[in-house]
Order: sequence, then structure tokens, then C-alpha cells
Amino acid sequence: MPPSPRDLFAETSVQALFPTCVWVCDLKPEVHEPMNRRLLATLDALTDPKPALPPGRNWQTEQTLHEVPEFAELMEIGVLAARGVLDAIAVKYTDIMITGAWANINPKGAGHPPHIHPNNYLSGVYYLHAPTGGDSITFHDPRKQIDLISPEVKKPNVYNSPIHMVKIQSGRMMLFPAWLGHSVVANQNQELRVSVSLNFMFPNFAETMGQPKWPGLPLKRTGGSG
Repeated sequence: MPPSPRDLFAETSVQALFPTCVWVCDLKPEVHEPMNRRLLATLDALTDPKPALPPGRNWQTEQTLHEVPEFAELMEIGVLAARGVLDAIAVKYTDIMITGAWANINPKGAGHPPHIHPNNYLSGVYYLHAPTGGDSITFHDPRKQIDLISPEVKKPNVYNSPIHMVKIQSGRMMLFPAWLGHSVVANQNQELRVSVSLNFMFPNFAETMGQPKWPGLPLKRTGGSG
């Protein structure tokens, strides 16, 4: 009989290198319930009347909700959460700002195909209403070559699955790298699924953070010819 790992190894461990993180922030009910009611009513007023939709399509507002006064509380919460993410991963920064925010209103049968949010550092989504049957978001493995060799697995888990479906709920904010592909399956509920997407970027990135991070050989300074 061949030896077992216990016979050979003093200790084993798993090191999760280069992890791709998704941060989940659930607001307290006393915070999100009244805010969500106000924002849903505001969205109804801002988008009335909504244009007719072909089957399987959704309404998306223009990307300026961060400039709408009624959404100021949600935007402040979003920036606070984004700062928490940057602090957790020890990024050196002076500030973070919202570059765009828009509402996604999904009737029954509407979803979102896989996509990313280019030209931003973080993206996020906040759920104003997530009915049963419309209560998930899917994240896609960013390693495009992962399926080159893809044996059958005994049980899907974080190590062997190319996609991960995460449950959502009203009052939940999720933040993730803007380059991380994600999608939303079709809403199966007659009630609308309503979310607000947010993009985050560093102000004045080129002026404050875009320089090379290595010092190099100092150059002698020469005076100009005048």
C-alpha cells in the first residue's frame, strides 16, 4: 500500500496567491430601508414615462446619478466603502471619486451580458430591490486560458470554477476590481430588480500616481542655455 500524505508530510498548507476579491457590504436595515424607499420613488419620478422595451431588455439611466442631490447619501456610502477597500489592500492614495453612477432597472427576463468597467480602478453595485429569482450576480474568472485543460470536477468550488454566482439582497453593496468580468442572469420575478452601478477612480491619477515606481540612476542637472 502506498504511503499516505500523513505518513510523509509534517505539515501542508494552501497559499492563495494573486486573489481576486469581491467586497460585500450590507447596510443596516434602519439605514437602507428608508433610503431605498426614497431612491426607488426618485427613480420612478426621474424615468417617467419609461420607453417601451423589447423582450429581454432593461432600462438604464444616464451615468450622472452621482450628481443628483437625492442620491448624495448613497454616493457618500459608496465612497466610504471604496476607501475601506483601498485601506484593506494597503493602496497608497490621496482620494477616490465616483466617475459615473447609473441605475439598472430589470423587468422579468432582463439581465446583463458579461462586461467590465474600463478606465476605472474599482466598480460597485448597490441593490435597491432584489426580488427572489433576480437575486444574484455572476463573476467570471479573469484568467482567459483557465479552460485550456478543464477536467471534470467532483464538486465546484473557488479553486475549480470559471464562474461564481453570488447572492444579492436589498441594501447590499458589492465592490470589485473594475477589470473583473461580471454578468447578471435574467430576472425571473415579475417584480423589478433595481440596482445602482458605481465606478471609482483616483482624481488626477496622471499627476499624482501615474509616475514610475522605481527610482533609477539620478541624472546630473544642467543649466539651460537661456
